[in-house]
Amino acid sequence: MSLVLDAAAQDLLFREARTANSFSDEPVTEEQVQAIYDLVKFGPTAFNQTPLRITLVRSAEARERLVKHMAEGNQAKTAAAPLVAILSADNEFHEELPQLLPHFPQAKDAFFSERPVREQSALVNASLQAAYFILGVRAAGLAAGPMTGLDFAGVQKEFLDADHTPLMVVNIGKPGENAWFPRSPRLDFDQVVTTV
Repeated sequence: MSLVLDAAAQDLLFREARTANSFSDEPVTEEQVQAIYDLVKFGPTAFNQTPLRITLVRSAEARERLVKHMAEGNQAKTAAAPLVAILSADNEFHEELPQLLPHFPQAKDAFFSERPVREQSALVNASLQAAYFILGVRAAGLAAGPMTGLDFAGVQKEFLDADHTPLMVVNIGKPGENAWFPRSPRLDFDQVVTTV
């Protein structure tokens, strides 16, 4: 094997990990979420920007408000998951660049003074961070159920503001009964990789 990561960790993060469709009622603690974030915050982004924002939906009232914006097929599992996170991109991330990029604080104005440029960069880099977040959930021994079947405008209006673009909703917890659909096929190496 050419990978340094041991086989058990490879299975936990990739080969055996799946999108969970049901969860046990075991709670997900603040300490677990903190540990997940403290691990995944080190994932690379352009200019060390950190546009990902995580809104944890814990209260029954907030959960009810979120469920009504989910696609019909996602409503029951979002209602039942121990924890739900709304992942969004902060389009004003550039305000933090002087702190996050102290050797080049002028990047804030040199590259990100225009809103359309910020929105594109926030989308790409927050999406990267969202993928790291899912891996972090798996590294914590939990299952993630990321979903984009939702009313994005409704979620933004209900939970965010005009400076935050929703990316996805992630159900989080220990898998419940019949949590997994059968594994779907993936493309082979030769279908994806081209050498030039």
